[in-house]
Amino acid sequence: MSDEASTEWDALRASLTPAFPQLQESEAGGALSMELGSDGWLLELTPDGQLLCQYGLAIDDVMALLSDGTPEDLGTDEIAKQAKYYIQPAVSKYRAILLKSGFSEQTEITDEYVAARFERSVDVTNPTAVQDLMRWCVRTIGVAG
Repeated sequence: MSDEASTEWDALRASLTPAFPQLQESEAGGALSMELGSDGWLLELTPDGQLLCQYGLAIDDVMALLSDGTPEDLGTDEIAKQAKYYIQPAVSKYRAILLKSGFSEQTEITDEYVAARFERSVDVTNPTAVQDLMRWCVRTIGVAG
């Protein structure tokens, strides 16, 4: 991150702290995140100007949910497919409104989790617009539970 981008990110973080005291920073200078309500949705803001609304499941949790057969027999692809199946009800609840609001949908699959991620670029030099979009996410997903 350039010095200018770092300064803009620092200014944005400082402006968000009073408005969103629940924001947490996982590593110094890194992304800020917070839970959106109690349904398991997560909001994340990255230093490069991406606002993410995401919902996912840990692979271990998916394996615990698979009651018939032994999950150890399943390959990673099959477990990921099952995870996508399990997260669909929560994701489909908000997919249309997120897409209509300018977010794009991605599926993220790692060894630890599977997540549906809705992302939208934001201007880190415009804290008011970022706050407004974050408030919209909180109102739309955070309260709807």
